[in-house]
Amino acid sequence: MHPTSKNYYWRIAGFYFFYYAFVGMFAPYWSLYLKSIAFNAVQISILMSVQPVMRMIAPNLWGWLADRTGQRLRVVQLAALCSVLSYLGVFFTTDFAGLLLVMGLMGFFWSASMPLVEATTLTYLGKHSARYGRIRSWGSLGFIVTVLGLGYAFDFVAIAWVLWIGIAIKLGILIFSRQIPATEVLAHHTDSQPILSLLRQPQVLALFSACFLMAVAHGPYYTFYSIYLVEHGYAKSAVGWLWSLGVVCEIGVFFAMPWLMRHYTLPKILLLSFACAVLRFLLIAWGVEVLPLLLLAQGLHAATFGAFHAAAVALVHQFFRGRHQSKGQALFGSITYGAGGMAGALLSGPLWQHWGAGAMYSFSAVAALAGFGLMWWKLREEKNYP
Repeated sequence: MHPTSKNYYWRIAGFYFFYYAFVGMFAPYWSLYLKSIAFNAVQISILMSVQPVMRMIAPNLWGWLADRTGQRLRVVQLAALCSVLSYLGVFFTTDFAGLLLVMGLMGFFWSASMPLVEATTLTYLGKHSARYGRIRSWGSLGFIVTVLGLGYAFDFVAIAWVLWIGIAIKLGILIFSRQIPATEVLAHHTDSQPILSLLRQPQVLALFSACFLMAVAHGPYYTFYSIYLVEHGYAKSAVGWLWSLGVVCEIGVFFAMPWLMRHYTLPKILLLSFACAVLRFLLIAWGVEVLPLLLLAQGLHAATFGAFHAAAVALVHQFFRGRHQSKGQALFGSITYGAGGMAGALLSGPLWQHWGAGAMYSFSAVAALAGFGLMWWKLREEKNYP
């Protein structure tokens, strides 16, 4: 299907908008909601790690189901419906065990959709995959609208209103899951190979391991960044603006990706992203009192997520072709954002509680540096990737 078909473009873009609008609600403000109902740092880190745990487990099951049945979009629609129904549980419990169960169920269904939609988008774009960022930027816009709007709202209304915003966004995801176009998966010579043989390639292992470390590095950011800013005297509206600044810069990079991919290889873009992550987390760790440094750190989100995500997804699409597309993107999401995000979130609680925020975000910088080393070792040469 040609990527200039506006009808299909807007269908896919709408799904990205609402999917990442939920992230814009959840990542900055859910921890503040948990703190408002008297959970401590370790409990918050455990509850916030449930989503990445589900991102580690669920996408592989859903990806296998999608490739096995050939009904990729039906799986997305089923997952979206079950995600709405399971989310309703947040209105009925405020105890730790209850929320752990509800967030686990919701995360299991919610995390299923995106790897399948990523595979659909890249299949739809075909040889125009460099334009992926332009569609994905609508997700960033959804994030900004939510994070900024709620940042101002929560200066005037109770944080508990976040529950109602969440259900409204979930319904938007459900509606657009039914609008995504069907795409044909083309046969590839690797179709007969087991997916584990593709995963065991040294360059694939290096890519997934490095991206795992990038997700570990971001774990403390997504878990405690809002609390960190509020404790240093920033208003919730300012918190919203700081989150949004990063995503505005991310959108700029998404639109620049066609130019970047014409002039630089995907591994070189990833290497720069890891280098920027080291700097970014050191600035957050030790520059929180200096607004210009904090603004610079948020600007670097353009590289540490925007360029990183677009280049990584494109490289995964090159490694996993044909009938392995959905499973490849699912494995990438599970190992990196899932396992890596879980590890980062779980480690952030004890680091915050026993050594403080400076040590916690310095740990993030070290994780990013280790990822840079892996990329440099195995993937810096063009001959090492497809």
